[in-house]
Amino acid sequence: MNWSTVAVASPDAGPAPTLVLTAHGSADPRSPAVTHAVAGRIRRLRPELDVRVAFCEQNTPNLSDVLVTLDGPAVVSPLLLADAFHARVDIPEMIAAAGADVVQAPVLGEDPALLTVLRQRLSEAGVSGDDADVGVMVVSVGSSNAAANARTATVAKLLLAETRWAGARVAFAAGPNPNLAEVALRLRTAGARRVVIAPWFLAHGRITDRVVEYAAAQGITVAEPLGSHNLVAATVLDRYDAALDQRIAA
Repeated sequence: MNWSTVAVASPDAGPAPTLVLTAHGSADPRSPAVTHAVAGRIRRLRPELDVRVAFCEQNTPNLSDVLVTLDGPAVVSPLLLADAFHARVDIPEMIAAAGADVVQAPVLGEDPALLTVLRQRLSEAGVSGDDADVGVMVVSVGSSNAAANARTATVAKLLLAETRWAGARVAFAAGPNPNLAEVALRLRTAGARRVVIAPWFLAHGRITDRVVEYAAAQGITVAEPLGSHNLVAATVLDRYDAALDQRIAA
């Protein structure tokens, strides 16, 4: 199929390219379960679209195996928050090795829709924007890519806007500093009498379990990860459409 003839909204353009929703993969079954749940939401939001699930590692089907089964053009849409190693190295290498008619969509990043979901998770944990005694710790896995960490740090700044919180800061559960203990101290020093963790994760897993264990020992409330949500699915579709637009424009 000629990509230049593909128009997502036009019924005369033929089938839209397959969306291959690609997650990192985890030994914890809760993580791939969220990936499949998000794929289900995407199918309900856009029933005519062929949506397939793939993983970079640990779970099946592996992205490489899915790519060789494609019989037409596709967009690999990373179910990843950060533009780090898997998005920059792993996925492009697998796409190149497959030799398929495939383009890669951008990662989800710090999309306003995802920030809306994160605010909802905080609200479900009992946090209001008017809570002046609250300090919010946005916890991410962290990356060896400094630019990716800097972008993650903007999540805390954006969350803090238009609230009365004592503060909001990012902490990394693995890898770079600042770590959770350092950020908890900074928030309390800034006047927070109650610290709440907002996990910047799509799903629970071994790292979030360690965060929950730390929080329980420190008397810190932990909100739920972003999880399966229509706004997460809609953000994936936004990235898919952006990849199509870029390919057609080229």
